[in-house]
Amino acid sequence: MKYALLTLPAILLFTACTQPDPNEGWELYGDYITATDFVALDEVIDEFSEEEEKTMKIGGTLKQVCQSKGCWTTLETQDGRSLRMTFANYSFFVPTDAAGREIVAEGLAFKKVTSVNELRHYAEDANAPEEEIAAITEPEVEYSFEARGVLLR
Repeated sequence: MKYALLTLPAILLFTACTQPDPNEGWELYGDYITATDFVALDEVIDEFSEEEEKTMKIGGTLKQVCQSKGCWTTLETQDGRSLRMTFANYSFFVPTDAAGREIVAEGLAFKKVTSVNELRHYAEDANAPEEEIAAITEPEVEYSFEARGVLLR
């Protein structure tokens, strides 16, 4: 009985000191990040620049995912601008069926000119029709994000 009375305060102290997991309900890919302190893509997309990369943590909803292996994904702002996300050093991928899921990602944000060949490759990975792929004839300036860590739910 004496040991039971001593054990109870120790258990209560231990459980009172534990913090809730900020990533509960999220799946982690890549480096460890938390689902806290991120900014919605709509709020920061105007900060992307061709001149410099900017480290940030963004959140949004996945619109499209590479159907070959999940090596890129797209997000879209409310006004229709699209962001293409790749994963640092090709070191991790997301599930190919992740479109429509919420995402939090930490990494480098920038704009870049994407070549016709690369745009066609992305269209093929997305299982676009041949006519749509053939219609890609000009390079595009894209909003880009290279994620080092991603959370999905």
